Amino acid sequence: MGPDERAIREVHSTWIEAVNAGDLVRLLTMMADDAVFLNPGRAPFGRDGFSDGFSAAHKQVRINCISELEEVVVVGEVAYTRSRDSLSVIPRAGGEAKQLAGHRITVYRKQPDGRWVLARDAHTLSPVEKPSS
Repeated sequence: MGPDERAIREVHSTWIEAVNAGDLVRLLTMMADDAVFLNPGRAPFGRDGFSDGFSAAHKQVRINCISELEEVVVVGEVAYTRSRDSLSVIPRAGGEAKQLAGHRITVYRKQPDGRWVLARDAHTLSPVEKPSS
């Protein structure tokens, strides 16, 4: 594993830690200015849409994301990861947690200072069906 792949794996882990901690400031430092997010049922959105949605969500719920990297590919100054994610969304006011699961693909871009930042992100997270009793 080369240094760029190691750096990408570290960015991925740090991103998930920041999501779970509700640390928007940290997430924004790991995101390109022109980042684009693709979520099911929504129009594409950038940093501002991410910030607004993330802040609103974390006021209402706690998020626990587990993300298993399945693939890391680095090609020059661009890289992508493919992961399998599972998410627990726990209402802060109490109540039953929702479970989501699916796949994610994230495109990273290497910056002139050598850092890798998230440039594009798309996921297929959807509710997990509870087994019938």
